[in-house]
Amino acid sequence: MDLLYDNNLDEKEIEETLQQLLTSVENEVVEFKEASNQFDSDKLGRYVSAISNEASLRNKQYGWLIFGVKDKDHEIIGTKYKDSPRALEKVKLDVAKDTTAGLTFMNIFVVRPHTVNGRKRVVMFQIPAAAIGIPTGWRNRYYARNGESLADLSQEKIDRIRGQQKIDWSKLTIKGSSVRNIDPEAMKLARKNYEKYLRSLSNPDAADEYARLSNEAFLKKTHLIRDGQLTNAAMVLLGREEDSDLFEQPPAIMWRMHDSKGNIVDHRIFNIPFILAVDRAYSKIRNLTYRYMPSQISLFPTETQQYDSWTLRELLNNCIAHQDYKMGRRIYLDEFEDHILISNAGQFLPGNIKSVLEPAYAPPYYRNPLLDQAMVWFQMIDTASSGIRKVYSIMRKRLFPLPDYDLSDFNIVKVTVYGKILNENYTNLLFQNPDMDLELVYLLDQVQKGEHIDRSDATRLRKLNLIEGRMPNLYISATVAENLGQKAQYIKNKGFNDQYYKSLIINYLKKWGKGKKKDFIDLLSDKLPDGLSPDQKANKVRNLLQSLKREGVITLDSTNQQKSNWTLSRS
Repeated sequence: MDLLYDNNLDEKEIEETLQQLLTSVENEVVEFKEASNQFDSDKLGRYVSAISNEASLRNKQYGWLIFGVKDKDHEIIGTKYKDSPRALEKVKLDVAKDTTAGLTFMNIFVVRPHTVNGRKRVVMFQIPAAAIGIPTGWRNRYYARNGESLADLSQEKIDRIRGQQKIDWSKLTIKGSSVRNIDPEAMKLARKNYEKYLRSLSNPDAADEYARLSNEAFLKKTHLIRDGQLTNAAMVLLGREEDSDLFEQPPAIMWRMHDSKGNIVDHRIFNIPFILAVDRAYSKIRNLTYRYMPSQISLFPTETQQYDSWTLRELLNNCIAHQDYKMGRRIYLDEFEDHILISNAGQFLPGNIKSVLEPAYAPPYYRNPLLDQAMVWFQMIDTASSGIRKVYSIMRKRLFPLPDYDLSDFNIVKVTVYGKILNENYTNLLFQNPDMDLELVYLLDQVQKGEHIDRSDATRLRKLNLIEGRMPNLYISATVAENLGQKAQYIKNKGFNDQYYKSLIINYLKKWGKGKKKDFIDLLSDKLPDGLSPDQKANKVRNLLQSLKREGVITLDSTNQQKSNWTLSRS
């Protein structure tokens, strides 16, 4: 196994990979840096661009940038760069903001090699090759490697990358297949839906013409059969289940039910034809009746199903259309008590979900063009790349949380659909503002979930009086809270004025005579704003104590910092 370019590495293999890289280096796709404490973020982005482009030119899946190793002699010295998983994850997100199509690290591995005294820390950034035909840029510039140095990507290299041809897997034919391998029921549904599609285009003559064709002629007209052999697209959508072994790695959808502890209590696998499998998989979902109060002025609860049927089918069909079938992974439909997780193999081509929500969004390319087109014809997915935007619009009208896309795994796309309300403030706000712009709804949805939003977006929401608080602790503003009858929650978020807290400290000292800072943190912790972290609450208490000391109200009974207590001043 070539560990340098294997994509499924365990801990032992990661260490073996590092040892191989230390002894046999391909300069253009591997770079070592000491980075003992810090590393310039802009330079990091330039290396991502350069190594990504060079990996693509050399037909590699990825390259490496490694911190904690000397560049010249490859001595492992260790690094303290971003010494926490959270800090490294933030680096991953920050890189995605300024690269082409949101490209970022496939993985970030932290290794402490057994062969090195002291088990010194090494950070290994796994950088994916540029997408086929699309050079990877950093802040609108393209970079390359010139030996061990960074350089601008030459026009010759740009042309070579842009000249790379994308192979449409779904258009390839399956040796030994024929129209005999088509499922009759699937074929009947495909033809029925294609006729509807043509009539929706006000083309009844074409619909009548296609209705008269034989099955084989129909498949030829729709480019799903070539030279008498079925394409992968035809087999995925219409192929007989018993003939799925014609695929080297048969496609499948797996439904799994989880209990409250996350244990799998039931499961079922749905094979081709996928045009029939989607409804069969959906039928397994327990779509219970859900009741909720859409606003404080409602007298009766709203009743609805936990999940919108069109939404689940659209998202599942999106997985079929955009699955990277060469990876041999199933599509998963995981059902939990209050949410559903749908996942498929392959990168999320738009890079991030925010760009997809723009009205004029157009994808950079399609992974499976023929399959995608056939699914539009057979009315399995929406046209004009608007499916995800429509899903978000439906959830907004239902007053439910928007779906969450998890793109943290480079080659897996996961989307969570919620079956309950998460935050009444958010629901009430949508109820009061049914025509709110979808981008604003998306940002508010991120706020209700405690997710990070850009400072510029936070400023925009603040100007509209929709949020308050300091980043990253944002919440619904006072104005909106009053309108929605949420004053109690607002006070809990905003907190009381300082004089209130000071009076509690004074009353404590009157009763108990003395107290340490920890006593006052315990006293005030549940009364301080919910938006403050434990450290921020501790700092707030310290500032209150110092303010009372300056006012001459309290004093320390000793100069010994460890043993001293706060007491009331005698004056």
